Amino acid sequence: MEEIHQSQQITDYLKQYQLEAVFHEHLRPHMSLCQFDKCELICREGEASEYLYVLVEGKIKIFTTSPQDKTLVLCFKTPLEVVGDIEYVRESNIVNTVQAVSPVVMLRIHYRWLTELASDYAPLLQFLLKIISHKFYIDSNFSNFNLMYPVDVRLASYLLSISTDEDGTVMHEELDAFNLTDIANLIGTSYRHLNRVIQKLCADGYIQRDQGLIRIKNRAGLRHIAGHNIYE
Repeated sequence: MEEIHQSQQITDYLKQYQLEAVFHEHLRPHMSLCQFDKCELICREGEASEYLYVLVEGKIKIFTTSPQDKTLVLCFKTPLEVVGDIEYVRESNIVNTVQAVSPVVMLRIHYRWLTELASDYAPLLQFLLKIISHKFYIDSNFSNFNLMYPVDVRLASYLLSISTDEDGTVMHEELDAFNLTDIANLIGTSYRHLNRVIQKLCADGYIQRDQGLIRIKNRAGLRHIAGHNIYE
């Protein structure tokens, strides 16, 4: 992670995402830009939470790890997204692990300054309320999505979420060893049925599977199958 203190660049991002009123001028000297490389961890589940992050460039992956060290990917996020908001409000440790799927740029500010300078600042509180409410809404939709839609729709949505290259390539590294069992658990199906759906999507020309790599051959077709992408 590289931390950059460039006030003009911070101001430009705030203006780009209409956050100038959220982070007032007294907060901005305490804000920094953080650049993360692909696959770099941004925060780890269970560790103390100290910062509020605002994703302004790139894609992140949010996942949890079971006591048996099994990884379950929860979702993928692109700008504008906030990390550390729930932990700030609840004064808790980090809930889930967050990792950069592509090169990522985030605005960062320590909780200390939010508490000292904006604990009763209405625009910031309204912003956090909106972000957190949206996360609960997405969580609710996620459960309904896994119950109501067929596996091919869920898989198409998932593959579109994890493909970071323009040609639609999904690599081992982006899936933490591309474990079909983990994917099956995430989208709510069995390993065998998932494998059958992958084979059908390959046969229909939507994707190509070769030596641990999946390439999206027909992105428009896959988006048509996926419809509303709940995993992003």
